[in-house]
Amino acid sequence: MQKTRPFHRRKILLIFAICMLALVFLIGRLAYLMIGKSEYYATLAEDLHERERSIKAARGRILDRNGTVLADNRTVCTVSVIHSQITDAEAVIEMLSEALGMEEETVRTRVEKVSSMERIKSNVDKETGDLIRSYGLDGVKVDEDYKRYYPFGSMASKVLGFTGADNQGILGLEVRYEEVLSGTPGTILTLTDARGIEIEDTAETRVEPIAGDDLVISLDYNIQQYVEQAAGNVLEQKQADSVSIIVMNPQNGEIYAMTNVPEFDLNDPYTLTELFLEINYGEESSSGDSTGDTDAAEETLTETALTGEELQDALNQMWRNGCINDTYEPGSTFKIITAAAGLEEGVVTLDDTFYCPGYKLVDDRRIRCHKTAGHGSETFLEAAQNSCNPVFIEVGLRLGVDNYFKYFNQFGLNDKTGIDLPGEAATIMHKKENVGQVELATISFGQSFQITPIQLITTASSIINGGTRITPHFGVSVKTEDGTLLEVYQYDEDERILSEETSETMRYLLEQVVDGGSGKNAYIEGYRIGGKTATSETLPRGQGKYISSFIGFAPADDPQVICLCVINNPQGTYYGGTIAAPVVKDIFENILPYLGIEKAETADQAET
Repeated sequence: MQKTRPFHRRKILLIFAICMLALVFLIGRLAYLMIGKSEYYATLAEDLHERERSIKAARGRILDRNGTVLADNRTVCTVSVIHSQITDAEAVIEMLSEALGMEEETVRTRVEKVSSMERIKSNVDKETGDLIRSYGLDGVKVDEDYKRYYPFGSMASKVLGFTGADNQGILGLEVRYEEVLSGTPGTILTLTDARGIEIEDTAETRVEPIAGDDLVISLDYNIQQYVEQAAGNVLEQKQADSVSIIVMNPQNGEIYAMTNVPEFDLNDPYTLTELFLEINYGEESSSGDSTGDTDAAEETLTETALTGEELQDALNQMWRNGCINDTYEPGSTFKIITAAAGLEEGVVTLDDTFYCPGYKLVDDRRIRCHKTAGHGSETFLEAAQNSCNPVFIEVGLRLGVDNYFKYFNQFGLNDKTGIDLPGEAATIMHKKENVGQVELATISFGQSFQITPIQLITTASSIINGGTRITPHFGVSVKTEDGTLLEVYQYDEDERILSEETSETMRYLLEQVVDGGSGKNAYIEGYRIGGKTATSETLPRGQGKYISSFIGFAPADDPQVICLCVINNPQGTYYGGTIAAPVVKDIFENILPYLGIEKAETADQAET
């Protein structure tokens, strides 16, 4: 049976309706994409045809208190290739390997890699970058960049720190003040066709980087030089493992100098220094004759090949700042804290008399004095001058565990100082419940616990400055490159930890230690110097290794500068009063006139 004409007409209309609906849908979809999603697809098109290269921002400079630039920037170049634009790969490989001093295979791998942009080498000096640019080879891009530069090499290396290949802070102040120094990177935008080839006669679009701000710190370039020279001299003379020195203003916590020799080259921080290798990996003959075979020593160093984890561990050790990262037994310098607590609590006065037979029995332990024959009868003032262990043990026992820990907390010794450097270590102290009479006795003269040098000098400063706890710091202010002041850092200086009367007594007591006591080697004619010596044996005991130290301040009646010197494992004579006190004396002889601290007027001069 033949189908009727109306049936065919309905079929045609149905197909027509379907086609119309499809057409309307496609028109609607096209309108949606062209109008509703126009911004989205325009952005995708731009991303497809725009090629972006980053421009590093210049880091802010680090300036000392007088405006001397300690960390700056140098213009360098980043050399990259764009694979799709290279027309003569062999010429590019040959030219780059020769100009950059790189292995040809390494360059070839990077040039032949199919990517939108491949970095060949960064931190290339500007002269080399200009030379590469002058060849004009297709696909080679040379962008100017910035690299951190330290004008004084190794000076204050463990304080300033350094940056990585991406110009980001890695160590020291560089990482602590990253937000201030880093700045905002810029970009370079170029247009390409669908094949990724740059379109000729189109200008580059640049978004200029914003440079970081300058950081002004309390460190003084001249004082730092004096301190590093003094530390280096005693390190060499005593063949010590390391020497740490801190110079600070005890009134406000500003640090004028900090060194932990041996330092390292900030412009080449990943190379172990010869001095570091000699101390840590040389032949174990440092305690013998210092006039050994130089050729043999050099051979030992050249044979020291460290790789992988060993090399990284060695670098971490070389970068370590012992002033804040390491703890040690402070020895007799800690008697400053015992004396201050005893005087404040009223368990002792300067005129109290004691008897030292050369030791003191505590429970069943005989704890000896450094003078085995004993000091005999002496006042507390004389005991401080003599650095007599039995007398300070007696003061500690009079205080008792509860009171001693009360002052330990009150002086801030259980907390970190808050110094603006990363990696500060905390005090290592017995738990109160585990402290008996013997432990209390050893704590009283600075043994059986550990603190950092920065904690010791901070607490001593707070004791002699009138009794106010301070925060040690480097950061002073933030400025723009043209010198506009943006911010001045504020630090807490109003927490009272000691009465002014006790602080005054402590200044007098410590002045007597230098004026005729164990610290007499730090005496400078015409200046009123206070201080305390220390000699402590390192753990484990019995190995014949000692730490010699001295802490001194001036003027004794109104302290404006305080200095701590810690000598780790000196050879030969190791007493703090003999080798550490003269170091502080040498530093003070240089920096006291520089700081404008005048000599005290003598009685004869006053009469004239």
